[in-house]
Amino acid sequence: MTDDDVDFPPGDGPTSGISVTLTAGTLHAIRERVGKRGVSAYLEKAAQRQIERDNLDELVADFDEVHGPADPEAVAAKRARLLGDASNAGKSA
Repeated sequence: MTDDDVDFPPGDGPTSGISVTLTAGTLHAIRERVGKRGVSAYLEKAAQRQIERDNLDELVADFDEVHGPADPEAVAAKRARLLGDASNAGKSA
């Protein structure tokens, strides 16, 4: 059995080297943040966050398909409450 035969969740399992192409500006910005030796770890974390976002997008799409889209006014009210919008202070959503 090889590592390719095992279904590891994101962030788990042995490491594997690949070739990745990035624009010069993106690579420069990453290296400024983490140095030359931190690029792989940075990209690993970025990929994990993207997978989480993709999974969440799929979950929301499935929910919308079953229940319909969320009410924009209710979403705005919840967002204001979460962000502490002063114009909605005292109002509960």
